[in-house]
Amino acid sequence: MSDKKVTLTNTADGTSVDLPVYKGTEGPEVADISTLYKHTGMFTYDPGFVATASCRSAITYIDGDKGILRYRGYPIEQLAKEASFIEVAYLLIYGELPTAVELTKFESTIRHHTMIKETLKNFFDGFQYDAHPMGIMVGVVGSLSAFYHDSLDINNPRHREISAHRLIAKMPTIAAASYKHNVGEPIVYPRNDLDYCENFLHMMFSNPCEEYTPDPVAVKAINTLFILHADHEQNASTSTVRLSGSSQANPFACIAAGIASLWGPSHGGANEAVLDMLNEIGDVSQIDKYIAKAKDKDDPFRLMGFGHRVYKNFDPRATLIREVCHEVLENMKDNDNPLFELALELEKVALEDEYFVERKLYPNVDFYSGIIYQALGIPTSMFTVMFAVARTVGWVAHWLEMMNDPEFRIGRPRQLYTGAPMRDYVPVAKR
Repeated sequence: MSDKKVTLTNTADGTSVDLPVYKGTEGPEVADISTLYKHTGMFTYDPGFVATASCRSAITYIDGDKGILRYRGYPIEQLAKEASFIEVAYLLIYGELPTAVELTKFESTIRHHTMIKETLKNFFDGFQYDAHPMGIMVGVVGSLSAFYHDSLDINNPRHREISAHRLIAKMPTIAAASYKHNVGEPIVYPRNDLDYCENFLHMMFSNPCEEYTPDPVAVKAINTLFILHADHEQNASTSTVRLSGSSQANPFACIAAGIASLWGPSHGGANEAVLDMLNEIGDVSQIDKYIAKAKDKDDPFRLMGFGHRVYKNFDPRATLIREVCHEVLENMKDNDNPLFELALELEKVALEDEYFVERKLYPNVDFYSGIIYQALGIPTSMFTVMFAVARTVGWVAHWLEMMNDPEFRIGRPRQLYTGAPMRDYVPVAKR
């Protein structure tokens, strides 16, 4: 408990209430308003929960003003350059970086859970051939509880861990299968001799007709992107997973809910929107025209991939992903990528324009990730799926943390009611 308090005074009647103030390891202090209604008869009003701490969490720390992102205390810059995605997954779930023995055991567990049941493969045949892969992901992941119901006791820590491992291991397999169904190719089985990112590329691009060897540059790029997307504190999809889990729903249903939330263009679909925007602009010569459109309040056009709800200075992930983008494109036989050149010029113009500088509209992680995915041969429809594969680790970590929280309770936001007051029913003949 905290000895510090903040006093809230009602100027209408002079009554006041003391609210406890808590201080985390880092970041702003929070006022505990859980007893506010009991003492005052009032709720707080916070559309979008932009100033509300919905939980305690020890997983990810963000300082948007300083451009800081840390997983379990480790700067994202260090993890993205030095760690493997599986190493980061272990860190997010268990709280510490694994020893060599722990990492080997965890990697082995994930590798040997990548296959999906043969009957689950038949599930894909029920989808329209041109179904959006995210629609398939929502359906298939939500169905997993019907295929893996041997460990669904959420009150059993071992069952929770098994479900977590299964989700992390099978998500790339399900994602790749969604892509294969979409392009009309046979689903490719995972291989236990490949690491996580290699295996994903293998399942995406190999086929029974020829051998496929993942390009090391592509593997490195996927590893970096997955690390950068692994978690991002209490964002919309993570909050969705937590809210779904607060009702004690099974973990597969909770993650499916997170995927549904991620699908929105304001969240996981933003990198797809960036590519659509660049294609609409079309050429460097059109940049000034579209910059003007972006500044026109009456014009519906918006620059996608600039600015962030949390980061008010710069997105630390964008700096890292920009370097990866250069590496991927330089590795290509044809280095002439018009979209990348357009993106660089758009970035340069926007960062020098007073309108964007004043509003701190810096490039975010979505600005470059779509270009990288396109360069690797991943279609636009799969961009958000890639995000979901990576973010599953964060969702699972938050779900596990929530289930172990002594303050765990079902989520129940309140509202400011603006509907009709009490009125009596009138029979239809008299209306």
